Amino acid sequence: MPNDTLLYLIRHGVTAANEGGVLQGRGVDNPLSDFGKAQANRTAYALAEFPLQAVYASPLLRAQETAAAIAEPHDGEVTTVNELAEVHVGRWEGRTWAQIEADEPDAYRQFVDTEGDVGYPEGETFTQVFERVSGALNPLYERHEGESFAVVAHSVVNRCYLATLLGREPHRGRDVLQGNCGVNVIRRREGKLRIVTLNSALHLHGV
Repeated sequence: MPNDTLLYLIRHGVTAANEGGVLQGRGVDNPLSDFGKAQANRTAYALAEFPLQAVYASPLLRAQETAAAIAEPHDGEVTTVNELAEVHVGRWEGRTWAQIEADEPDAYRQFVDTEGDVGYPEGETFTQVFERVSGALNPLYERHEGESFAVVAHSVVNRCYLATLLGREPHRGRDVLQGNCGVNVIRRREGKLRIVTLNSALHLHGV
């Protein structure tokens, strides 16, 4: 339909921290690894024929590099949106889950086992992430009414937001898969949002 607005919500490509199982929230600003760059280029190729009117990204380098590749076949411009930065994981920044479990077993078990919205120690909760991210995305739907645009963000950012579109609480985003350079397509029609595609990675086959 001509009045549909389409958001292509994408997670950034792989970094060395991703490959090493290290938590990287908004406090770790790693570039893409060589594999991550290949993923970003393949994603850019897959989206090159889509009429993207704009590309937005988190300020973090891994998202900026992915967005730059995606924007290149279009007008090449990437607009930074600070509210799209990854979750603040507090004192767990730069550590692996195995290290956290060994060093802080009680805090680890509380975070993993609690069904509710338990935040990262000295960091953010999933609900806090959702509130800032939705506050940034909602105006973009209005700005690009009837158009298509892309947003490059992060695992927890995407998962919190997508969980609510699936009718769940933001903390249930833990159950929503988001692979590196996975593509989600969200359609806005008559003011209502619907997920059309969730975590598509077919374009990454063979990378």
